[in-house]
Amino acid sequence: MTEHCLENPVWHALATQHAGLAITAGGAARYPATVAPFAAVRESPGRAAMQLASLIGDDEPVYLVGCAPPAPAGWSLEPQKAVTQMVCPVLPTEPPGPEPVTMESESQRADMLELTALVFPGFFRPRTLEMGIYLGIYDGARLAAMAGERMRLDGYQEVSAVCTHPDYTGRGLAQRLLWLLARRAFERGFTPFLHVFSDNSRAIGVYRLMGYLVRREIPLWTLRKHAN
Repeated sequence: MTEHCLENPVWHALATQHAGLAITAGGAARYPATVAPFAAVRESPGRAAMQLASLIGDDEPVYLVGCAPPAPAGWSLEPQKAVTQMVCPVLPTEPPGPEPVTMESESQRADMLELTALVFPGFFRPRTLEMGIYLGIYDGARLAAMAGERMRLDGYQEVSAVCTHPDYTGRGLAQRLLWLLARRAFERGFTPFLHVFSDNSRAIGVYRLMGYLVRREIPLWTLRKHAN
């Protein structure tokens, strides 16, 4: 049986829609570190592990989603918290809310890095904007909420960095952004999907409200080189 592309989403993104961002070595690929901390192998034999290790710096942990090879000598592969993969099969009813802005300028990039460092640290990078469109809702000069497009693979668009500043939760800002990004995905021929830590019941509740269904729990690992 052919593997579904969402079983190994990083590989399929870098092999298809995001091939222009891919750094590759044989059966391994990764995003540039300044774009996203994700890497992947086409399949999990040991040879792919060495190819993947050749793409990673000595002091640079990367994340693997779904498919991971055995750790090569001198490296460790550490399981992370359980992650739930969700898919939105149908565009839900449009929720009310303010119109966001498209995040493009350097000052907006700085605002996004500040907000993600506060509520979603470790995944958003200075060049993450190159992966797709990102939307933000401002309250004056303050970024209150944001969300955008991360991995893109044939047929599927990941929605990510869904962040609301703690001072602005409960106002429906995330729902508004999720709907707009889902509409954009469907209009372009993609099905929206996302990943969320499985213990984040509040976020999962919001995603269910916006039409997302649980597809599966998917493994997340960190690969890093042992300290000398």
